[in-house]
Amino acid sequence: MSSTIYNHRSLQPTVPPAQGPNQHSHARLNEAVDTIRQEFDVISSDLGILRNQRDEYESKVTSQINELNIIRQSLYELESQHGKIRQTYEEELSRLRAELHALRQGVPAGAPHPPVGPTSVGPSGPPAPPPAVPGVPPGPGSYNEPYYSRDRDREREREKDRERADREREREIRDRQREERDRDRERPSVDGARDSKRIKTERMKSDNRPDHYSPSLQPPNAKLPPAPGAPPAFQGPGLPPPPVAHGPYPPGPGNPPPAGPVEPPAASSSALVPLNNTQSGGGQFPDDLDPHNVPPELKKEGSDWFAVFNGKVKRVLDVSLVHTLMHESVVCCVRFSADGKYLATGCNRTAQIYDTKTGVKTCVLTDESAGKAGDLYIRSVCFSPDGKYLATGAEDKQIRIWDIAKKRIRNVFDGHQQEIYSLDFSLDGRLIVSGSGDKTARIWDMVDGSSKVLTINDADPVNNDAGVTSVAISPNGQLVAAGSLDTVVRIWDVGTGSLIERLRGHRDSVYSVAFTPDGKGLVSGSLDKTLKYWDVSGLLAKRKEAVANGKKDDKGSQCTMNFLGHTDYVLSVAVSHDGQWVVSGSKDRGVQFWDSHTATTQCMLQGHKNSVISIDLSPAGSILATGSGDWQARIWSYTNI
Repeated sequence: MSSTIYNHRSLQPTVPPAQGPNQHSHARLNEAVDTIRQEFDVISSDLGILRNQRDEYESKVTSQINELNIIRQSLYELESQHGKIRQTYEEELSRLRAELHALRQGVPAGAPHPPVGPTSVGPSGPPAPPPAVPGVPPGPGSYNEPYYSRDRDREREREKDRERADREREREIRDRQREERDRDRERPSVDGARDSKRIKTERMKSDNRPDHYSPSLQPPNAKLPPAPGAPPAFQGPGLPPPPVAHGPYPPGPGNPPPAGPVEPPAASSSALVPLNNTQSGGGQFPDDLDPHNVPPELKKEGSDWFAVFNGKVKRVLDVSLVHTLMHESVVCCVRFSADGKYLATGCNRTAQIYDTKTGVKTCVLTDESAGKAGDLYIRSVCFSPDGKYLATGAEDKQIRIWDIAKKRIRNVFDGHQQEIYSLDFSLDGRLIVSGSGDKTARIWDMVDGSSKVLTINDADPVNNDAGVTSVAISPNGQLVAAGSLDTVVRIWDVGTGSLIERLRGHRDSVYSVAFTPDGKGLVSGSLDKTLKYWDVSGLLAKRKEAVANGKKDDKGSQCTMNFLGHTDYVLSVAVSHDGQWVVSGSKDRGVQFWDSHTATTQCMLQGHKNSVISIDLSPAGSILATGSGDWQARIWSYTNI
């Protein structure tokens, strides 16, 4: 009995049960999983740190690239200023030599001829005798003849030194020009030989005039004299080529003679202020204006920009810089969305969209399927009225319609034979108009993709290159206006596609056109340095009435105002949403605000370091955008005071 009890007790477990091989494997698996999880967490943490570092490095690299671009541009300008100072110095020397030569004509025979020039400065031997005054005999201190001989020998030696110095200067100039050409090839310039429709080098290169409007680049009181022939420095790709230079056109409607008063149009042609209010004394800035000498109440200065106000009219405007948007190439075009919340820019291979209020880049649109060889500049951008799509026109002759939200191409309109320079949507979003160097404008239907070709068959006889540089569709969607290289602005009927008007008056290529908000006026900007306002009110009705009566309307639309004040090509024009202001951008690097009713300048804005290629005014009001060859787009605010 007891043995049975003992046997029973011996069956009771007195220690933990022995672990089998399966239990050991399970424990090791859990440990391995925990170890892997810990390693994963560590790697994830390291990855997050590396990503932050990458973003930080990318931001630093971008910032440094922008700084390098600014430094490079500043260096180019300093080199240009140095060259102009040197040229002025040499011109002054030449003038002094000429005066000395004239003085020598009255010096008695045998009198010494003291040399003038850099080699004559310093202790290079005994001083040469002063020239004798005509009619006054030499005094007792006259130099003897042997000294004259030594002086003439020294003069001949110095003349040889001057000739050697001149040869060295010519060699330096050739080397500098070769270096500039090399730099131009490195910059995103477009070779004129690649396309015969390119801008000519001498037309689009910067004039490199002294920049009074960049206080960060020169002393406050610096004012360099203008050079008679400034060397070209940079060729921008943002604009179509001008035609071969030609003489002035004969006076006609909107084309007053260069000198003398402007002939006013017929009283019935417009209710606006007559042309004689646009004389040079009536409100434009002088060509030699130095903003440092402008009274404080007539200027506003930022860190790298100036606004100078016209003292001849009441100041009613205030302007401020809001954002500077750095790009990696020339900014060829700028355009606001219909609500003014976004700004689109076009440059090399990309279209970019920015938040107008914050200046933050919200979208970059790039066609990866486009060829990678060479440059592909986006010459024009335009938002659809609903803001969902962005149309871009480029050098590859294609119009791309982008779905902004998806960053994908919705449509491609193909048909132009040369580069596309300009785009404009109708207000209902149904039609988009394009202008090209192939001498046509086209009206595209966004719904069915069909197109209507508006061909120019009547090119100006003096210059038959009628490439279309700019297009605009009227607010009511009934008219299409196109400016062209042959100096003519043409207007078509959208419904029939027929040409109904030719506006002649500019003396050089028309680079920009814009309708007024009420559709009654059209503003054009030209390489002749002027803007013109054309009265196109009732154009369709007049033409239909003339056709119905079997009469030809020879009178046509009238130019009722000339805007005079830019010192170089006018490249872009825009009209404010309320019709109060006309704004223009120019190769003179300036932007001017004009009173649309009097054609007088209210304000001149300077801040870009190269041509202002494109401007746009926000449809929502009070915001201006500018795009320039200095690789910057800028957003400005303007308000009435």
